[in-house]
Amino acid sequence: MLLGIDLGGTNIRIGQIDGAELVKKTSHPSPSKMALGESLEYLKTHIGAMMTPDVEGIGIGVPSVVDVVRGIVYNATNIPAWEEVHLKDVLEAEFGVPVRVNNDANTFALGEAEYGVGHGLRDVVGVTLGTGVGAGIVIGGTLYSGRNTGAGEIGSLPYLDATLEDYCGSNFFSRLHGTTGSEAAAAAAKGDAKAQAIWDEFGGHMGMLMQIILFTYDPEAVIFGGGISRAWPLFERATLAKMGEFPYPETVRNIRIEISRNPDIQILGAAALAKGVGVL
Repeated sequence: MLLGIDLGGTNIRIGQIDGAELVKKTSHPSPSKMALGESLEYLKTHIGAMMTPDVEGIGIGVPSVVDVVRGIVYNATNIPAWEEVHLKDVLEAEFGVPVRVNNDANTFALGEAEYGVGHGLRDVVGVTLGTGVGAGIVIGGTLYSGRNTGAGEIGSLPYLDATLEDYCGSNFFSRLHGTTGSEAAAAAAKGDAKAQAIWDEFGGHMGMLMQIILFTYDPEAVIFGGGISRAWPLFERATLAKMGEFPYPETVRNIRIEISRNPDIQILGAAALAKGVGVL
C-alpha cells in the first residue's frame, strides 16, 4: 500500500493505492493561509488519518520548485508560508516510511505514463492547462525532473509580449478578452461565433506550444490535463492547423494528442513516485 498526495491550490487530496487501484481517497482544504508550523501539523494530521500498517511509502506532488534529491520544497505557490520546507525529512520523521517529493506537473505526467492514457509508451509529455501551464517529461519510461523540477517548464518560455503561459492558460481569456475559459466555452457550445473565434485564437497559440514540444522533445504523445483541456473540441481544429506549419510533416503525423480521462491521475502519479517507478 502507498499513499499518493496531490497538494493542489484548493485542496489536499490523499489516496491509498494498492497496486494500480485507488482504494480510498480524502480531500481537505489547502492550508493556504496557515503559518508554516500550523500548515505542517495540518498536513501530518490528514496524512496520519490515512496511514495503515501496510503503507510502505508516501509520494507527494507540490506546485513549486522542489529539490528532488533532498525533498525540499521552495516557494509553494498556494502556501505562502512554504518558502523553504524540508518536507521529505519532516514526513519521514513523522511516519517512518520513505517519502518522495516532486512538482505536481511531473506527478501528472508520471501518472499518465504509468496508469493513464500514456501507459505503454516510452516518451510522453504531460501538460496541465489551468491558471498556469505546467509540464512533465517522461523519457524512455523515466520521469525527467531536472535538479530542481524545472525541466519542461515550457509555460515560462518568452512568447510574444509575455510567456506561453499567458497565452495558453486561463490568463489568455481574462487578459485579452475580459472573460473566462468556462464562459467562453459555454457560449461557444451554444453557437456563439465570437466565443468560437476566441477559442480559435487560443488554439493557434496552443499550436505554437505544440511545435515547441515537438522541436524539443519529439515525444510519442502529448497528454493535456487541467480544466482547459476539457474544452479540447473547441480549439482542436485551430491547434492542429497551426501544427501543420511545423517543418517536419512526418513528426506531426506521428504525434498522439490525448486528453486526460482520470481526475485522480495526480494522486496515482504521486503513488508511482513513492514506489520509485519511472523515477531517476
